[in-house]
Amino acid sequence: MFDILDFSFLDVLDIILVATLLFYVYKLLRGTVAINIFIGIAIIFFIWKITQALGMEMLSSILGALISGGVLALLIVFQQEIRKFLLMIGSTNFSSKKSFIKQLKFLKTEIQPATNVHHVIEACVEMGNVKSGALIVYERTHNLDFVKSTGDAMNIEVNKPILKSIFYKNSPLHDGAIIIKGNKIIATRVILPVSKKEMPSRFGLRHRAAMGITEKTDAICLIVSEETGKLTYIKDGEFVLYESIEELTKIIQYDLNME
Repeated sequence: MFDILDFSFLDVLDIILVATLLFYVYKLLRGTVAINIFIGIAIIFFIWKITQALGMEMLSSILGALISGGVLALLIVFQQEIRKFLLMIGSTNFSSKKSFIKQLKFLKTEIQPATNVHHVIEACVEMGNVKSGALIVYERTHNLDFVKSTGDAMNIEVNKPILKSIFYKNSPLHDGAIIIKGNKIIATRVILPVSKKEMPSRFGLRHRAAMGITEKTDAICLIVSEETGKLTYIKDGEFVLYESIEELTKIIQYDLNME
């Protein structure tokens, strides 16, 4: 008989726990650049296990060396997430079950009030008419606390007058980006990581910053150019083309799972 058929309850439990862990890791990293590295290492790991089971020693040793390097790559790429997780574990009160579960809330997508996309788009159009620059970041499944901490924490309901007042040229809050989560502005004056990708000279620092945050996370960005007044939409580190404001509104609503 093959050992592979000799399954115990603990083997089944082991498979279920590993599958659950992988699912939540994928859910946490989905939409980020790092997910491609994670998937690549996972594929190599499964092939390595197959070669071990089949007794293919040479290939198994090569893949094993790649896996050991992959662990180092994971530590480098995910250092922010690993640090945050270890700090969470060290500061959690395990005697309180509710407290521990609450700390793990970043593993799931929280239900947020729907963003009033129409108000945001209308504000951007009006800002564009007067050449008032703006950079708006929508947080989706990936937590943006690592950039939120560079600005000022807020808890403001999204509406057109607020957006226009924030990005008014003489406002102390107009520099940097704002982050919207659900229907709340949760941070202003945020400094975003800048993309190193080559871009046409007509695009400025706002576009490069929007490119940078959407390359690293699943956030989406809306930019109003201070030079031309045009609206630009960026997702996954790429410019998203649209033909009308109505189409842009529908694209953003779709990407925010509002349709």
